[in-house]
Amino acid sequence: MKYLVLIAYRPGGWEEASDSQRAEWMDDHNRFHATVGSNIVAGEALAGPDAATTLRHKDGQPTLTDGPFAETAEMIGGFYLLEAPDLDTVTGWCEILPKGYSLEIRPCISMDMSA
Repeated sequence: MKYLVLIAYRPGGWEEASDSQRAEWMDDHNRFHATVGSNIVAGEALAGPDAATTLRHKDGQPTLTDGPFAETAEMIGGFYLLEAPDLDTVTGWCEILPKGYSLEIRPCISMDMSA
């Protein structure tokens, strides 16, 4: 089964962190990669919310807006898409990631797109 792990953190945290804190976070990601290995289907860091574009529909017409769709105390900074037998495995792996993150873990569901 596939699981999406959304990585959220406090805005400005990276910029305010010391070099040693940044190195510790990167070490955590490297240990995560070494542990999870080929079970990582995809994963990327994301640009900040100031680089986001939001698409909404108003009166049936698409409208694009620069920036995120909502003000939040945390921002999504990246994601992992993992292949794992169960949620317990994923949560065990995710305990390796930096402790300052909030991680939202969601199972992916299969959609029949042939209908």
